[in-house]
Amino acid sequence: MTRARIPDCPLARSVEIIDRWWTLEILHVVLCGHTRFSAIRRDLETPADVLAERIAELTEKGLLEADDVDRTDDPAYRATALGRSLRPVLLVMAAFGNHRLAPEDRSVVLVDEETGQEVDPVVVDRATGRRIDAAGFVFARGPKAGEQVAARYPEVRAGR
Repeated sequence: MTRARIPDCPLARSVEIIDRWWTLEILHVVLCGHTRFSAIRRDLETPADVLAERIAELTEKGLLEADDVDRTDDPAYRATALGRSLRPVLLVMAAFGNHRLAPEDRSVVLVDEETGQEVDPVVVDRATGRRIDAAGFVFARGPKAGEQVAARYPEVRAGR
């Protein structure tokens, strides 16, 4: 498991949780509705023993949980609240991966289920609805910033 070099860094904490590339891949499959072990295995073309180990690790991290404990021959899994909270990250990462491709070269696109129109996810501030990928939004140290974080990020007060 990856350990954060700077323990109070939120990016490092995210990497600790995500850790390996297949974490997002498995979550993506489960969040798309393929929840049975056999369906996940088929979608990812992963050997059963490897997939079982990976699912156990994601369960231990609190990203997945067993959904159907009575069906031991083909168990189902669901994303926990923590696992579901990574969905926006998956959507933005997929859009990032598509941005350098011509529309006709994209293998997977995000669409509005009602209209079928392709959508382009952006990150916005929940309170104002403003896009935060523009100038005017910066990282600042928080109230519990340790020495390394405080040295790297300024203290920013509201209404400067």
